[in-house]
Order: sequence, then structure tokens, then C-alpha cells
Amino acid sequence: MDDARIVFSRGGREFLHGRITVIGSVDHAQQTWLWSWANDSLPQAVLGDIAGVRDFGERHGFPLLVRPGFHAEQKPVAQAKTVAADVLDAEGLWFQPGDEIDLHFAIHGLRPV
Repeated sequence: MDDARIVFSRGGREFLHGRITVIGSVDHAQQTWLWSWANDSLPQAVLGDIAGVRDFGERHGFPLLVRPGFHAEQKPVAQAKTVAADVLDAEGLWFQPGDEIDLHFAIHGLRPV
């Protein structure tokens, strides 16, 4: 994740490359969403233009985008990811479930190998 690249493969063969922007994460134990721009543990490379999502929230009075985190209910998480994907002009969204934390990504610059 340090280089913000994503590679799709099947049967050991790569067929699609792109880059990612981490949008945010959901902590299972705390049941909270944390925006990537508020997460100091992430490498700078995976933040991309995520600060623009916060700026968009400030300009348009969308508090969900401005607060560092919120209770991770399905609807606000879906809204946050969808608006972020639009602001970031993403080609897709990716969700990586984990035992303790789920990561949510925007995908950009997809190209076949």
C-alpha cells in the first residue's frame, strides 16, 4: 500500500493496474468511521487528493465530510464513500475487509496490462 498501486490478477497473471486513494476505515470494535485525511498512520502516497473531499464538505455544508469520524452506520458510510468517489473522480470503489478494521478505497487510472 506504500506506493498506492493496485494490481488485479487472475490465475497469477496481472491484467489490470491502477492507483488507489484510501478514503477511510471502519473500526469494528468502536463501530466508527475515520477519514483517511484524519489518520496519521497512513502513508502519504495513499492519501491522493483526499483533502479535496474535506474541502468540498466545507464549501457545500456537508458536515459528514468535515468531521474526522462518525458512527459507522451503513447509510452514512455509503454516502461518504459515494461523495468521495465523485469528488475524487474515481473509476471505482474497493472495500478490503479485515478482522479489526475495514479499509475503503477509491480506484483511479485503471489500465490493462
